[in-house]
Amino acid sequence: MAERCFHCGDPVPAGDRRVVRIDGEDRPVCCAGCEAVAGLIAGSGLTDFYRYRTAPSSRPEPEADEWSAYDRETLLDEVSHPVGEHTREAVFALEGITCAACAWLIERVLEREPGVETVQVNPATGRLLLGWDTTVATLSTLLRHLAGIGYRAHPLEAGEAIPGIIRERRAMLRRLAVAGLGMMQVMMYAVGLYAGAIHNDMDPQIEAFLRLVSLLVATPVVVYAGAPFFRGAWRDVRGGRPGMDVPVALAVGSAFAASVWNTLVAGGEVYFDSATMFVFFLTVARSLEMAARHRAGRTTESLAQTLPTTALRLTEDRPERVALRELQPGDRVRVRPGDTIPADGTVVSGRSAVDESLITGEFEPVPRGAGDAVLAGSGNTGGVLDIRVERIGRQTLVSAIVGLLERAQTRRPRLARVADRVAGWFVSAVLVGTAVIAGVWWWLEPGAAFEITLAVLVATCPCALSLATPTALVASTSALARRGLLVTRTDAVEGLARASRLILDKTGTLTTGTPGIRRIRVAGRIGRDEAYALAAALEAHSEHPIAGAFPPGEHLPRAGEVTVEPGAGLAGNVDGRAVRLGRPGWALPEGTTAPAGGIVLADGDGWLATFELADQLRPEAVPAIQALQARGLTVEIASGDDPAAVAEVAAAVGVDDWRARMRPEDKLARMCEAQSAGERVVMVGDGINDAPVLAGADVSVAMGRGSALARNSADMVLMRDDLSALVEAADGARRAVRIIRENLIWAALYNLTALPLAATGMLTPWMAAVGMSLSSLVVVGNALRANRWRAPRFGPDGHDPAAIPTATP
Repeated sequence: MAERCFHCGDPVPAGDRRVVRIDGEDRPVCCAGCEAVAGLIAGSGLTDFYRYRTAPSSRPEPEADEWSAYDRETLLDEVSHPVGEHTREAVFALEGITCAACAWLIERVLEREPGVETVQVNPATGRLLLGWDTTVATLSTLLRHLAGIGYRAHPLEAGEAIPGIIRERRAMLRRLAVAGLGMMQVMMYAVGLYAGAIHNDMDPQIEAFLRLVSLLVATPVVVYAGAPFFRGAWRDVRGGRPGMDVPVALAVGSAFAASVWNTLVAGGEVYFDSATMFVFFLTVARSLEMAARHRAGRTTESLAQTLPTTALRLTEDRPERVALRELQPGDRVRVRPGDTIPADGTVVSGRSAVDESLITGEFEPVPRGAGDAVLAGSGNTGGVLDIRVERIGRQTLVSAIVGLLERAQTRRPRLARVADRVAGWFVSAVLVGTAVIAGVWWWLEPGAAFEITLAVLVATCPCALSLATPTALVASTSALARRGLLVTRTDAVEGLARASRLILDKTGTLTTGTPGIRRIRVAGRIGRDEAYALAAALEAHSEHPIAGAFPPGEHLPRAGEVTVEPGAGLAGNVDGRAVRLGRPGWALPEGTTAPAGGIVLADGDGWLATFELADQLRPEAVPAIQALQARGLTVEIASGDDPAAVAEVAAAVGVDDWRARMRPEDKLARMCEAQSAGERVVMVGDGINDAPVLAGADVSVAMGRGSALARNSADMVLMRDDLSALVEAADGARRAVRIIRENLIWAALYNLTALPLAATGMLTPWMAAVGMSLSSLVVVGNALRANRWRAPRFGPDGHDPAAIPTATP
């Protein structure tokens, strides 16, 4: 078995053994970069890092002075802000951080740098807060040193350092804590008061004490945690459009005010438990809405790591590092191997292979040479490219994709608009009905009017209705999370249960996104095993993605004098035989031929073997797709890849409806076409090119290993990276919807029963409060059933005899 690098975990190339002495033992490393980083860590006395880390570290990038641009005043002002006369601070998103040990290492290394005043790393969010004295240290030096130990820093804008969403989230958590703790305490006191009222034997002093303590505990719940409901109600009233906050504020405010009056003056019934329960349960629902809203707005942060911050601009004198915003159409930039192309443009000189998979969905890196167009956000995997800039900023394709994403996210689904109208009618009906009942009783018996009106408000308060959906969704999303599917927008559960069409991307979704050998054809002079060994020996010296299709074996021959021809292939000497591996026109000797298709292995005498490569189909793809089809979903494939590759995958998984060479706008148009026909569409994808259609779909699912932009645009993320989780999600969603229907029916029956009883005076406020509490408990208890269901079993035909029937719209 091949040795693994002690620092980054990559295979150690044969014939190039390097070691670093750590804690008295020689540890193998794979390259000069890992050797330098491991030596730095050991020499600095920080070897505890290796003891406590939970995953291999990132391989340090080859030295390229991309950091000098951070000393330019324009870029420095953009990424940092002054906090003193000579001190500045900046916040960075860290790439390569995997655990708390990484955070510890970064802090220890940077703390030893002269001029560094503040270093704080949050391993959970991957954020670095860096403060330094500009008279002693430069930002480029610090970032260069950070990259030298394997961690790249991407600057966040100053406004993102302490975003408003964090403040809103913290305020929501404080309100939730106050409401939850207060509600539990008040409910404990209410049990005693209810028991005393039923048996009529409570000591008056104890009753007064419990009332007073309930008042003290309920006050911060109503005044602090319930403040958003009162502000929202006031805003709705001023705007002339009553929303759900109006009856909630009336019920909470009336119950609390009457309870305060009866506690301090009149001695009647108190309803502190009802008021605190209203506030707590409705605050839980609001917190779920807030989380979904925040999730929808994280596009900028995802895009920050797609485009580079700087570019190497070519001038008449010498190349210079400049901020990305300083580029202008007509400039020439140089993109080195491993760098990201900063702008749309045309190659002026050089040849390379460019990875456009995140933008176009193309699986294999495509060759690019002089005269070819390249896209911002693409990765240069081969040689050096000199590019003439043509489009920058918002004019680039990747920015256009983000524009499509933002436009799709602003579309309000039809069901949401219907729900808004229904909510308005419901609130108006409740307010009008309560006013009529209050007027009738004021005319019939003024002394009972307030108590009956309050009973009506409590009985019709939409507590159980508001809990019916969120509690079942929370329970079901928790169960899905345990099965590897993270739900980022809870309304996606209902959408998935009602979905009729499933649209899948190909690359990285139905396939693994990594190349594999589908077939080896040999000329007859050598066998398949020998051909593979020769190719793997050459690819062991390559960092091209295709090298992943040739993992080194235990008895791999050694390759020497290996040279890489960007966009063409590799040449070297393996066991005394000069061989070439790559494109046929380059690898084959002049005057010789080879069968078409794949990459060619050849020596001086001609063709030796052809390796046909293909993106590997996920092992669970076929049974998962068949199981989804068995559950009533129509499945289709929409990919940006080549038609032949898409057709092959579609045939393998049993999908008849497929489309190839689709751009982001094509996918979005296809989805809108299906929606216009009345279909409810689930979209599954993984690339940046999938982000707009993911945002516009009724339900969107992103692969966990896909692009950050796709994940942030999705309603669900497959963290298990397994398509069978989709089947579990479909069954879990249908079960959750069934439970939601049961909850809504129960809540509606309670309100329909309680309203006439309260309106006729047969239901007192405390009875209405008890009924409301029991109704809420029934809803919550029923909702918890969504947290428990067995994972579906499906065989080769995709059927599960015990599967939950398809939900009807």
